[in-house]
Amino acid sequence: MAETEFSAAAAGGGLAAALRTHGITRSFPRGHALFTEGDLGERVFLIESGWVTLRSAGPDGEEMILALRGPGEVVGEMSAFDGAPRTATALAVDQVEAVVAPARSVASALEKDVAAANDFARILVARLRESDRQRVEFTVLDTLARVARRLLDLADRFGQTTPDGVKVELPLSQEELASWCGASREATVKALRTLREVGGITTGRRMVTLHDRDALRRHARVG
Repeated sequence: MAETEFSAAAAGGGLAAALRTHGITRSFPRGHALFTEGDLGERVFLIESGWVTLRSAGPDGEEMILALRGPGEVVGEMSAFDGAPRTATALAVDQVEAVVAPARSVASALEKDVAAANDFARILVARLRESDRQRVEFTVLDTLARVARRLLDLADRFGQTTPDGVKVELPLSQEELASWCGASREATVKALRTLREVGGITTGRRMVTLHDRDALRRHARVG
């Protein structure tokens, strides 16, 4: 099973409270960049609703999706730590509501608020583990395993348990999901078909239902 992403908002205080104290709520329409790769890191974002992809330009100029962030998650957190230029572009997948706080104010709050500092540390650890995990996946796993792992990850972070299984919103196109998995669209479509055929999932518009998590874990090669 993929390790559950730490949610600042779910913590009920700490970092989320600090961001709301020092920030303002803004709306970002679909396709709008919250920040762009190379920008100075001057703001930190807490997603209240909607979805954001983190994207970066590849060596040949192609755009790669590095991560998907959703409600309760923080984006641009490194700017509160070092203020260095952004290493990715954060793009609103749909209408996004987010609390936007100055990085300097957040950094100051981290020095004074132990709970916020602990939340921040947990986010950094989660990001490091996510990065390490993806490096291994791209090296040793095939597309089917990577797709299964992405779906398990989303279910752990955002899934809602229903009588039919765990439902999770999937706001990405097939091309975007393929990019996130580091695979071709054709291979990703084939992987989704395989998971449907074994009864692991059903797919609908912007929605996936996980019926058999054990089947996905087997295909994901999770212990």
